[in-house]
Amino acid sequence: MVSAKIPSYIKTVYIALLIIIIIFFMIMAKKILVPLLISGYIAMLMTPFCNRLERFKIPRSLSAFTALILFIILISGIFALIFFQFRSFMNDLEANAVEHLHNFVGRINRTIEQFSGIDMGLGNGLDAEKIVGIIKPGGTESELLILTIGTLSTALLLPVFIFFLLIYRDHLAVFVTKVFEKQRNKVLLEHIVSIRRIVHAYLVGAGKVMLILGIVNTIVLFTLGIEHAIFFGMVAGLLNIIPYLGPMLGAVMPFLFALITKDNLFDPIAVLVSFTLIQFLEGTYLTPKITGANVNLNAFVTFIGLLIGGAIWGIVGMILIIPTIAILKRLFELNPNTEPYAYLFGEEDSRWFRRIIRKK
Repeated sequence: MVSAKIPSYIKTVYIALLIIIIIFFMIMAKKILVPLLISGYIAMLMTPFCNRLERFKIPRSLSAFTALILFIILISGIFALIFFQFRSFMNDLEANAVEHLHNFVGRINRTIEQFSGIDMGLGNGLDAEKIVGIIKPGGTESELLILTIGTLSTALLLPVFIFFLLIYRDHLAVFVTKVFEKQRNKVLLEHIVSIRRIVHAYLVGAGKVMLILGIVNTIVLFTLGIEHAIFFGMVAGLLNIIPYLGPMLGAVMPFLFALITKDNLFDPIAVLVSFTLIQFLEGTYLTPKITGANVNLNAFVTFIGLLIGGAIWGIVGMILIIPTIAILKRLFELNPNTEPYAYLFGEEDSRWFRRIIRKK
């Protein structure tokens, strides 16, 4: 029987339609897919701990429940610390924000008048009522209640998904192997384990980097005399999970706060320079040393992935897209037909060009 060969442009159309269908499905099923994907990554993170417990003859359900409880306690402690720091920051901001803004605007007005001779009419600061009108949220109480209920419902799905994924992790792996040829079962299981290890190593490495950056940022802000140093340092460390954009946002907040609250330009500039140096050391030494080649994605693909993830799922999508692309890269490496796409996602191989030149 002679099989008809499909033209390349027809394959391209099929692939484009498949991508459109997948993106449409991701947008429509966001409320289920986002917590499911987050739970999957967290379950991969806790799998080694569950395996250790099960080596001591602890039942799988009990080991999964124990790991889940410890994870909830850890996350609750981190969020409680951030909440108390945020509340202290908001109380101080509410009490002194108008005064700080008055002084800041007055300094700007005097500087402009001194250098250009033009009085902007802001010598007495800003109108407090206008400030409140600008920053006042436009949503109603009912909209805020609906948003809170939606967030809580999503948060409640996470422990349920994590628990079931930990219990049925082997069941799901066997399902994947049964989809393909039976003689490749052992090879497929090895690939599944390698993917889980890649994600686990990336998440653990990213957590270590965020912790180190949070501590270093806090120490730097304390040294410079910036108020609420713990809050700004911790937030900047957590935002580092979003490549490129996160560190920038983490530096902008303490910079603006120092610019408004301090009477000189040295402190805000020092904050900006210090955070820039910290991020430089993180990008050139800390992250490569800790995470190694677990992800190994080039900057261009990472940036495009951030844009796509943000467009589909918002901030959460920007966080989830990096380990997802790492998984896709690993899957592409398994098949010779898709291996070029894995190379596209990875770093440039300069040795390939050298080999080509030597052959010529």
